[in-house]
Amino acid sequence: MILEFEGKCPKMDPTVFIAENAMVIGDVEIGPGTNIWFNSIVRGDQNYIRIGSNCNIQDACILHVEKDLCPLIIEDEVVLGHRVVVHGCKIRKGSLIGIGAIVLNGAEIGEESIVGAGSVVTPNSIIPQRTLALGTPAKPIRPLDKKDLQMIQQTLQDYQALKKIYQSFSQKLSLTPSLSPKGRGEG
Repeated sequence: MILEFEGKCPKMDPTVFIAENAMVIGDVEIGPGTNIWFNSIVRGDQNYIRIGSNCNIQDACILHVEKDLCPLIIEDEVVLGHRVVVHGCKIRKGSLIGIGAIVLNGAEIGEESIVGAGSVVTPNSIIPQRTLALGTPAKPIRPLDKKDLQMIQQTLQDYQALKKIYQSFSQKLSLTPSLSPKGRGEG
């Protein structure tokens, strides 16, 4: 669902996929090829949200901002795993935030980094580029290697393929007349 908030309507490229029950609200801009999956909420009501191209925002993510202080910036080719919370922070290009991780106000995740599943990046923390960060609070553990970077790219590619299947399925559904209660043998 796409909702205007106080005169600000989300802007997105026509190639964006938003699952039917995901919500995108207010001052939000989404770049080409990005996909936002089921039960996710992108709420640009108190500040702005900018999402780059070819991002993958998996099921049940929450993207929000801090009023007047911290917008949310997600650069190109970022992966947010299932149930991630990103709040008023910056996620640099090519990074992956693992399942259930939380990134809080003013934090910055460096380019091509990974925040491990369940980790919490505390306010104003900086995770260097090409680093694996784990824990609560999240701390840099090691530099990323080629295998880690390939995993991020493979995840992006897999979800681009999945997006095409869902878009095709959605188009087929919109061409199928809905059944009335009488059409289902009722009434």
